Amino acid sequence: MGPEFPEGMKLVGAGLAMGLGAIGPGIGIGILGAGAMQALGRNPEARGAIMTNMILAIAFAEAIGIYALVVAIILAMVA
Repeated sequence: MGPEFPEGMKLVGAGLAMGLGAIGPGIGIGILGAGAMQALGRNPEARGAIMTNMILAIAFAEAIGIYALVVAIILAMVA
């Protein structure tokens, strides 16, 4: 183990934080989109309410991915 080992492990940790932190929001956004498309297929007249709620839920799910990105950046930048 040379002097570059801690730096490498720090970057591996940052990559894992971002990779694992993006899985949940990705799956959640896919499920949200599929549910919204099914709802639109069943009731096209409710498009406005369905799309508004879908976009709001996607924004909340995406916030979790952004938190994972912030943690990954902090891990990569801290000594």
